[in-house]
Amino acid sequence: MSKTRIYEVAKELGMNSKELMEFLEKELNISVKSHMSTIEEETVQVIMDLIEEERQTKKEVKKQKEPSKEKGKSSEQVKVKEKSKEEPVEEKFLREVTITSHDLSLDILAKQIGLEQNDIIKDMFMKGVVLRPGQKLDITMAENIAMNYNVILNFEIEKKETEEGKEQDIEAILAKKWNDIYEKEKDKLAPRPPVVTIMGHVDHGKTTLLDKIRNTHVADKEEGGITQSIGAYQIEYNGQRITFIDTPGHEAFTEMRARGAQVTDIVVLIIAADDGVMPQTIEAYNHAKSANVPIIVAINKIDKPNANVELTKQQMVSKLNLIPEDWGGDTITVLVSAKTGEGIDELLEMILLESEMQEIRCIPDGKARAVIIESRVDKAMGPLGTVIVKDGILKVGDDFISGSTYGRVRRLINDKGESLIRAVPSTPVQVLGFNDVPNTHSILYVIDSKEEARGLAEKIKEKEEEKSKGPAKRHVKLEDIMQKMEEEEKKKLNILLKASTYGEIEALRNAIQKFENPEINIEIIHAGIGPVSTSDIMLASASDAIVLGFRVKADSKALKMAEAEGIEVRRYNIIFDLIDDIKKALEGMLEPIQKEELTGNGVIKEEFKIKGVGKIAGVQVNEGYVQRDGGVRIYRSGGLVADVKIKSLKHYKDEVKSIEAPKECGIQFENFEDFTKGDELEFYKHVFVKRELGLEQKTK
Repeated sequence: MSKTRIYEVAKELGMNSKELMEFLEKELNISVKSHMSTIEEETVQVIMDLIEEERQTKKEVKKQKEPSKEKGKSSEQVKVKEKSKEEPVEEKFLREVTITSHDLSLDILAKQIGLEQNDIIKDMFMKGVVLRPGQKLDITMAENIAMNYNVILNFEIEKKETEEGKEQDIEAILAKKWNDIYEKEKDKLAPRPPVVTIMGHVDHGKTTLLDKIRNTHVADKEEGGITQSIGAYQIEYNGQRITFIDTPGHEAFTEMRARGAQVTDIVVLIIAADDGVMPQTIEAYNHAKSANVPIIVAINKIDKPNANVELTKQQMVSKLNLIPEDWGGDTITVLVSAKTGEGIDELLEMILLESEMQEIRCIPDGKARAVIIESRVDKAMGPLGTVIVKDGILKVGDDFISGSTYGRVRRLINDKGESLIRAVPSTPVQVLGFNDVPNTHSILYVIDSKEEARGLAEKIKEKEEEKSKGPAKRHVKLEDIMQKMEEEEKKKLNILLKASTYGEIEALRNAIQKFENPEINIEIIHAGIGPVSTSDIMLASASDAIVLGFRVKADSKALKMAEAEGIEVRRYNIIFDLIDDIKKALEGMLEPIQKEELTGNGVIKEEFKIKGVGKIAGVQVNEGYVQRDGGVRIYRSGGLVADVKIKSLKHYKDEVKSIEAPKECGIQFENFEDFTKGDELEFYKHVFVKRELGLEQKTK
């Protein structure tokens, strides 16, 4: 019996896939994983009949709702009844919580809003947002999390006294302002065209694929067919727009995320069918996965004689842990040929479907907010910035601020070289009018006047200069993992691993993962071959990881960037040294255990009764020593009589801390006097020792 995909049924019914999935679960108790799931033909017919019947009922009710003098009261009753049936109003009680923006983290937020940190992590995971215990949060993310629990956050932005007044974190305030607008105008939010980044291994056809989509020939003009700079292009498919970012590599993608200016909604990971999953494919996937962006896999070059699609899918599963949907997984996988154009339409359709499922929204009008994806100086036009509009409408004549730069929009140029008067959300445009070259991946905000923009930009510049004089941004170090993680419920260590061969990578990966236990989570965010590069440092910075290199060098640019970003890079030539360093660091992360240590033994030679004090044992220490703050086990005829603490330890008349063999001493036991001459004593103390890990730790 034939099967049909959910999105195809939704298309036929004129509704979106998400609505259909909700209908199936609510009305028919049919749970489907995604819009790519399939259902039987018989079920399709039942669904269509039910939805058609529901639509007819709604039409009849609508007719009955029309005002009629003859029906009077009954008409009003129908109207009220129908309103309550169609528009159920769920009353939500909002509460406000005041919180400081300084050192804002998930555990602090959970405490302030009265929830368990783990509950927030679980709830947000179900919404597709991965959080870790104690994770640092920006204001926008904190507010989004709080709103899920009907909590409105009021931030007390920490301020610094100056001669002129109080200096504020301007960019944080602007971000909060936009977040407030999102919350207040939820009903006005409109769908936004998706912004797509194509990533993958060199020569797997990234630029050629994009070239085919937009029907131009950029690749022919570039050296070796490799993209030399960021470009953004917009196309229209089935009446809907899609914006593509063509990056020179995943470095730019991660740098954007590290700066908090994520613009990508969907990643298309391209894999050549004749080459399979390569090192840069794995690296690109790890960058996209770390950013929590939905991934669509495009298997390219299927027109080539040596193309092996099934082998490529096997490598997707084994090397990337991505299971294609036709293999029972949830990764959308499309077969394409950038050369012949085969599969391009299906790829675009899948992008639009994924966009629909992600519910990408924006503020459709008003002042604009945009992300700068490229900047440069043109000899004729001066400083230029390529931006993608996130919200609002960017117009010629708008005054703006972007980090420490500002300006007025003098001209907007689209990807076709045409001048525009305005740019709507998701539109890529080149902006002329900056006073200086803006920082790539900074956020552009439209401001009321040029004077205000200049003032704000100058304040931000002063703050940046102050920061540059201070210490570099601090990331995790191998030695201080214990300090960093001590407040977290589940300790975590992120590692970026580089080696000279795949065999070394597998050996190191297996050895490191054997150290993992219920208290410590070790995540290898990326493992690749070759020197430590700037791309590795960017990923480590964005993921707060340490970089470990085995028999590889680190280029000078990477080391300088690591120093500036505060990222630790360690290189080893002996595998034992690398494993030993990780072992020592992880042992510091484990809670120490209390251990009993035997210190000596002795025998009771005499008994003394002292008035007002009690019974004292005259003891001969035979081996080791006895400690006043230790414990004693008393044996008689080989059997244990008592296990007690020492109340007093004396050498002659002096109170002492310890007595070593072969000296004699007087001991008064705590709450125990039932001893006799000849009883044997075993002295011990409790010590706290570091827990040690072995390579067999995980194989319990």
